[in-house]
Amino acid sequence: MKFFKYLLFLLLIAFIGMAIYVAVQPNSFTISESTTIAAPKSVVFDAVADSTENDRSYFWKSSETFTTEQSHPNDSIIQNFTSGRIKQSDLKWMFESNPDGSTTVTRMLIADKLSFMTKAKFALFGDRMEELTKQFKTDLKNLDKEVVESMAVYTVKSDGVTDYGGGFYLYKTISSTGNNKNATMAKQFKEISAFMNSHNITASGRPMSIYIEMNLENGNVIMSNAIPVSENILVAEDSNILSGYMERTRAVKVTLKGNSSHLKEAWETARKYVKDNNLETSGMSPFEVYKNDHASLDNPADWITEIYIPIKEKELDNPIAL
Repeated sequence: MKFFKYLLFLLLIAFIGMAIYVAVQPNSFTISESTTIAAPKSVVFDAVADSTENDRSYFWKSSETFTTEQSHPNDSIIQNFTSGRIKQSDLKWMFESNPDGSTTVTRMLIADKLSFMTKAKFALFGDRMEELTKQFKTDLKNLDKEVVESMAVYTVKSDGVTDYGGGFYLYKTISSTGNNKNATMAKQFKEISAFMNSHNITASGRPMSIYIEMNLENGNVIMSNAIPVSENILVAEDSNILSGYMERTRAVKVTLKGNSSHLKEAWETARKYVKDNNLETSGMSPFEVYKNDHASLDNPADWITEIYIPIKEKELDNPIAL
């Protein structure tokens, strides 16, 4: 009997000691992990927002849940986080653009006012902070992979032979190396748009590039960057913006959805179609049409470029009407 009393006394002392130990443990903790992703801030933000809203499992375990409380587009997301051991805490995502175009994303968990039982679970079952820190690092690594892969997606689609309606356009002609082509093109379109705005001229179609000369190997070109207009525009003789006209033409059409770095493959696909189908080019310059504004779309996987190689008229299968 004395033995059991002594045993109960020892258990009581151990319980009291454990209770004191748990009670003096911190009532809160913060975990913060960051990584830098080679992508624009909006693309990284959208990936996080999409993943957390659509239950993408790589951001949490089955016992964990997230509820978005605040969202400031491209800047931050604040969520309510719960798990088996942490009943309620704030989970913050913060996004910061870097000069090189990359984004630093930070994931921060702020768990405060931990209950006695939660602290007891930490003491009995191990260091939850260490586990969460490891999980955060893995999650951010997965996010990096997800974003980079999403930006690399592209498709090249052969649309066959189509009729292109042609029409009037305003343009500037310039030569460019392959390395400077995109920057040169952007500058050209900006100057044409400024001219049109200053003269109250409205575009009647999407911007395009007409290739007078093109070297697919090194990317060097002589090109006329053009914006379609609804009528012939009379411009001053000393203007660096000129007015042109394209005749209606049949053409082989190929559509690239994705980064313009894949244009070489798209052009090769178009030329292969011409050769494989024994078509003859008409002598008109081939051209590209930019179906959306690449400058306003941070994810190049969303860019759409149409390629046209004009061909001589002959009886063909039913063309695609534009």
